[in-house]
Amino acid sequence: MKSPAMCFAASLTIVGLAFTALGSSSVADEPKVVFSEDFESGLDRWQFLDPKTWRMTDHDGNHGIEITARESEYKPPVRSPGHVALVKDLQVGTCDITFRVRSTKDTGNHRDCCVFFGYQDDQHFYYVHVGAKPDPHSGQIMIVKEAPRLALTNNEKLVPWDDDWHTVRVTRNIENGEIKLFFDDMSKPHMEVTDTTFGAGRIGIGSFDDLNEFDDIVITTP
Repeated sequence: MKSPAMCFAASLTIVGLAFTALGSSSVADEPKVVFSEDFESGLDRWQFLDPKTWRMTDHDGNHGIEITARESEYKPPVRSPGHVALVKDLQVGTCDITFRVRSTKDTGNHRDCCVFFGYQDDQHFYYVHVGAKPDPHSGQIMIVKEAPRLALTNNEKLVPWDDDWHTVRVTRNIENGEIKLFFDDMSKPHMEVTDTTFGAGRIGIGSFDDLNEFDDIVITTP
């Protein structure tokens, strides 16, 4: 088991390698870390829409956070994910979101985790549903705009969930609307789309109705 410092350093290395792969080689082009979280100092920087379904984890001194129940007391006003943890006091536009995640229960085709961004309020936001088997409600980049979530993509690629840790990365450019999801392979997007509906907003992690554990979250801006 890696120490907390080693795990977090690994996440920062992934971020650096990802930007290098995209051609950012000069000092001026290096991203700025605006938020980092390894959960070693508690949960004060997070807002949970249903606090009862989240808890800290401890693996030999390395802390993370996990969703503890599929059902949630949080009932969104339109059909959208029920497990949402938002970073407090942070709104970003163009950004890169990288974290480690482990699915802790095999729920079949819609086994997932979710990444939220451009979050304005509970009826206006984007999220990526990192679902095992894609369909119009799974494995797509979604938008919620005063109506049940709607897929912006027509992704057909499977997400190879298992019981191990994986690295997820979302990149967003609000100037041209480009949104990309990477899963383990940081050199090639798993899915991507262009949309400019929402500008800067809040960032979050969670799930539609599944169980996950999260750690080593890094958010950067240009």
